[in-house]
Amino acid sequence: MKLHRIVSFVLLLSTCSFGQGEQHGQVTAVDIEVGSITPLHLRPDFESVIHLPEEVSSVVVGSPSTFHVEHSEAEPTFVYVKPTVRSAAHSDLLIALKSGEHVVLDLISEGESTSVGGPIDFLLEYRPRKSFVVYSGAAASSSIDIGSSDHRSANKNQSPLDKALAFQRSVNAPLWNKWDGQQIQTSLGDVRQLGGETLISYSIVNTSDQPVEILPPQIQMDQPRPKKGKGKKVLADQLQVRSFRMTTTRLEPGGRADGALIFDRPSFKSSTQSLFLQLGQADRIDRPILLNLPFTAPLATDTHQKGAEHGL
Repeated sequence: MKLHRIVSFVLLLSTCSFGQGEQHGQVTAVDIEVGSITPLHLRPDFESVIHLPEEVSSVVVGSPSTFHVEHSEAEPTFVYVKPTVRSAAHSDLLIALKSGEHVVLDLISEGESTSVGGPIDFLLEYRPRKSFVVYSGAAASSSIDIGSSDHRSANKNQSPLDKALAFQRSVNAPLWNKWDGQQIQTSLGDVRQLGGETLISYSIVNTSDQPVEILPPQIQMDQPRPKKGKGKKVLADQLQVRSFRMTTTRLEPGGRADGALIFDRPSFKSSTQSLFLQLGQADRIDRPILLNLPFTAPLATDTHQKGAEHGL
């Protein structure tokens, strides 16, 4: 079995090393962090193993023609990855866990023609972080009643992020935006500035007849740059999401998810750059939904004072 090969391989790594200038294998342990992307260094003729702290529900690779990804229910916490081409290759890998958490990896294969012996991640061991996404909806062990007196009392001690999420959940009829080729519709809620950070709330609804898994939100800043003879080329930089909350990441048909996040807004941008909230489905990572954000948002106030603006 593959599990036996993993144990043997780890024992082999502890007793041998590669020659100078050659590729060297390594066993790496990393913590699962919200919004983080883990690089995985691969090489032709070598198979790398990813060990997760809980069962895997699905895996999606951006370029299945250049990387082979394997997951079996017989080994629910392991994922196996190897390049299928001998030239340099690059792609992404999304692993969805049973809890609704998502792990994103950056697959990097230098190919066999490189003259520099870079590292190879033979075993990538993920350690659980202290807390996953904070669920406050139907997926949680106990739901929150927005209209209850206990909630109103507890709301006084909530963080701005929790207040924004609670308010977004109370919006009965968000203005939904449809997207071609997507099973979900989205609605951008309040956008507020908190010092050097920006606070955003949003909602997602599944309008299809199939369940969908929602990716963790990301923030990106695009900058179109002209490319001679081929129109425009768009470059995107990911901005750090400090923290986020979602009521659920799995949506049954007709189901709704509400979310809120805080990110570090850059202090300046060029006139050609745009700021976006990136949302998407786990099975369509190559087709993200981009919601345009104002670069200069209003200063944060009590979100509940904005109820009239949303028709509540």
